[in-house]
Amino acid sequence: MKSIGLIALDLDGTLLDSRKRLSPRNKEALIKCARMGIQIVPTTGRAVDGIMEEIRMLPGVNYAITANGGTVADLENARCLLRRTLTNEKTLEILSIADKYNAMYDPYINGRGITQPEFIDHMENYGVSPTIQKMVRATRDVVPNVIRYVKECGSDAEKVNIYLGDLEERKTLREDLGSVEGIVISSSLYNNLEINAHGATKGNALMWLADYLSIDRKATMAFGDGENDISMIEAAGVGVAMGNGLEAVKAVADEITLTNDEDGVAAAIERLIIN
Repeated sequence: MKSIGLIALDLDGTLLDSRKRLSPRNKEALIKCARMGIQIVPTTGRAVDGIMEEIRMLPGVNYAITANGGTVADLENARCLLRRTLTNEKTLEILSIADKYNAMYDPYINGRGITQPEFIDHMENYGVSPTIQKMVRATRDVVPNVIRYVKECGSDAEKVNIYLGDLEERKTLREDLGSVEGIVISSSLYNNLEINAHGATKGNALMWLADYLSIDRKATMAFGDGENDISMIEAAGVGVAMGNGLEAVKAVADEITLTNDEDGVAAAIERLIIN
């Protein structure tokens, strides 16, 4: 096995189990990697504030790729290294299209998701599971009206996240958003869409961070399960798909491991790096 200097880890559906917990076995495997000098990089669709403290405090976790590559953050020094954002105008264009549907939408601005009461108080209407609801409540700021807030604050967005309870509407909305220039559309859950600026992908961010840290791109490893992970699975020196991952992810991976509920991250690290 080639020497690895950086491991990029999707969180939901990958490092975390179905109840959003970091297992002792996964934790121990990452600690062992950190002792070997390997950078451990949470690489997630979440905003920076959505990375749980237990993960932030792991040895080797100094950097994070968030919002699907919209931001590369230096966690140790609490600063942003790279941002690829949707302009305020583009964000409003996306939100105005989503607003025509029975959709819950939240832009990520300055590391936080922005939502409104009618969304966060009725998440079950948009197909959001109880486990995801708990995470959303902990990582969103509530404003009276999202679109009005975005207009008034004038800020760019790292990402726009959209949940829909009706999967046919999800399909139609994705087609409608396809007419918007300068964006990339992906998904991490069966009922969501994630909109980023063109070029803001996990794969691009991973390669940028490897270069920034003077780590050979071939000495990178990436773990993921969803559509938004495909770019980094393809870009990494070793791409590992989770057993619970989409077939499209498995198709481009170098390795396939166990599921996120079977400590798939640890199983691959033990097999490919530690042993």
